[in-house]
Amino acid sequence: MNRIQTFLAMVLLPMLAAAQTVTSPNGKVKLTFSLTDNGAPTYALTFKDKPVVKPSRLGLELAKDKHASRKMKETDLMDGFKIADTRTSTFDETWKPVWGETAAIRNHYNELEVSLNQPATHRNVIIRFRVYDDGMGLRYEFPQQKALNYFLIKEEHTQFAMTGDHKAWWLPGDYDTQEQETQESRLSEIRGRFNDAVNWKNSSVAVFSPTGVQTALQMKTADGLYINIHEAACVDYATMHLNLDDKNFVFESWLTPDATGLKGCMQTPCQTPWRTVLVSDDARDMLSSNLILNLNEPCKIEDTSWIHPTKYCGVWWEMIVGKSSWSYTDEYPSIKLDRIDWTKAKPNGCHGATTANVKKYIDFAAANGLDQVLVEGWNVGWEDWANHWKRDVFDFVTPYPDFDLKYLNEYAHSKGVKLMMHHETSSSVGNYERHMENAFRLMNQYGYDAVKGGYVGDIIPRGDHHFSQSMNEHYLYVVKEAAKHRVMVNAHEAVRPTGLCRTYPNLVGNESARGTEYEAFGGNRPDHTVILPFTRLQGGPMDYTPGILETQLSTWSNNKSWVRTTLVGQLALYVTMYSPLQMVADLPENYAKFNDAFQFIKDVACDWDESRYLEAEPADYITVARKAKGTDNWFVGGKCDENGHRSIVKLDFLDKGRKYECTVYADAKDAHYKDNPKAYTITRRVVKKGDTLKLTQAPGGGFAISLIAK
Repeated sequence: MNRIQTFLAMVLLPMLAAAQTVTSPNGKVKLTFSLTDNGAPTYALTFKDKPVVKPSRLGLELAKDKHASRKMKETDLMDGFKIADTRTSTFDETWKPVWGETAAIRNHYNELEVSLNQPATHRNVIIRFRVYDDGMGLRYEFPQQKALNYFLIKEEHTQFAMTGDHKAWWLPGDYDTQEQETQESRLSEIRGRFNDAVNWKNSSVAVFSPTGVQTALQMKTADGLYINIHEAACVDYATMHLNLDDKNFVFESWLTPDATGLKGCMQTPCQTPWRTVLVSDDARDMLSSNLILNLNEPCKIEDTSWIHPTKYCGVWWEMIVGKSSWSYTDEYPSIKLDRIDWTKAKPNGCHGATTANVKKYIDFAAANGLDQVLVEGWNVGWEDWANHWKRDVFDFVTPYPDFDLKYLNEYAHSKGVKLMMHHETSSSVGNYERHMENAFRLMNQYGYDAVKGGYVGDIIPRGDHHFSQSMNEHYLYVVKEAAKHRVMVNAHEAVRPTGLCRTYPNLVGNESARGTEYEAFGGNRPDHTVILPFTRLQGGPMDYTPGILETQLSTWSNNKSWVRTTLVGQLALYVTMYSPLQMVADLPENYAKFNDAFQFIKDVACDWDESRYLEAEPADYITVARKAKGTDNWFVGGKCDENGHRSIVKLDFLDKGRKYECTVYADAKDAHYKDNPKAYTITRRVVKKGDTLKLTQAPGGGFAISLIAK
């Protein structure tokens, strides 16, 4: 052995095998990487020297290709690794989002890149760690190499070993929906609570484990640390769930399978999404974090001038409640739809998307400064849309006889309003992709610049799950194709977002959670909207469709359900539930009944230069102040759970030496989401920096404040 070989064997290789550390720019978050004795990669994370993630294993289990030689045995990427190289670096930039909670975002991290080699297979894997002041992201990267070209993923085994029996806010694992109410329990209680949490009637029940949960998962430790596990930049990969070893409190990634059971089909060079951990001892940091966005690639759309925040109304709530219908006729439930002579079909008398009804909404939007009007049920096919074996139910271009497409668009434009397109795919994604180009061309022809998409039902033709690799590829394909036509996308029943709106800012909204529509289906718990910002909204904005001021639906329909917030609590959601796409969801006549409270919805912005979270606690309360884009005006919203909350709002964020016209929309003293939801007060005063407002939120209530610079 020569001197160089001796040096490598005795000095350099042991140094590389030793633990590698990287800290956040402020030094509070520290990540440590090391290999076990058998060459398995592990990592650990601390915050202010407190353990956050105990030593946890990393790796992927591969599946054998059925076309490969029978003698060939697939080797997993789990252990047997040697460290080939490590590199550390620092990155610091400030970028400007097209829309967002702030005008600028700082992306500052320290990075550790670990290059691993598996000598037995000559395969190379890179594990990249980025450590921020509020957490970290890690991902696997697979360089192009002869020994690893195409490969199939049986399972990814990224672990997150927790330090104890934390309190958690969680959804049961499901491959197709997040439209459930969040559960709150200790980690040790998840197994016992699991069956009660699953909505067996409405869920696809694609549940893989009685301890499987979805991300983003929010937790709180006994000593006051807030921890959130999620993922960022999920591209060409399956969505991650978490399976819990509830005896040792170790979460492990569990990918959504395709119709064959495989978790992923990969070709090098490629990479996984980032696995993320947020951590702080202040709950407000969970809400103000930009870590998920920062782990996504910069904007890939060169000209973004056509992308804009949007406040809209629409023919939707009256259909959700049951007053009107999406379908035009009841005569043809079993006839092939493309054979129907629609001019001879008998109207059912309750179709919502009629020319006359849509005109009413256009007039309402124009009179109240709203940008667009969403129209659902405008196109033929709704009579049999749920029969998913029919591949060509919708063509996305043919209107019903009572919907004058050309006239309504011209009328809307004459009023300074646009119509918003609706594409319900009924999860027949092959059909949608065949028709999508013509559908977008029709939108361009009539001046539509936004589309609400839908994916209700089982995916056909393959039968893959909504959160599988192939469907994630489809959702992004739609966004990319829409961008070519300068169309903004708001996808419902699609995958939960992972920050891709930074890369493709025409992705202005998603549903991917239990929204306001469930207030017509039995109601959401009062704490629902003070949990979602900690969980679902971590990856991107939600089209929650707030603004239901007539909370008792039976006053105008046969629906006996009622909204589980106060009227003022609905106003608060426009500030606490951030989205660049905000619906004014109630009926025009209901806003006329509460015209003074409706003023806040008309005034509040959808895009912001600055946001400050003033107080927050998961499932209890959130108070946030936001400065409207390009103005000196501020809006403040506070929302609480069923217990009510007392807030002291210090106006320290206002400009010094400036006076503001302050309008406070508050719950009345006797307001209550159950018994007296529509009791509210409106007060006005002039305020300045340093003043303090004391506000009492009713059970299930909130408050909303506009601060208009004088």
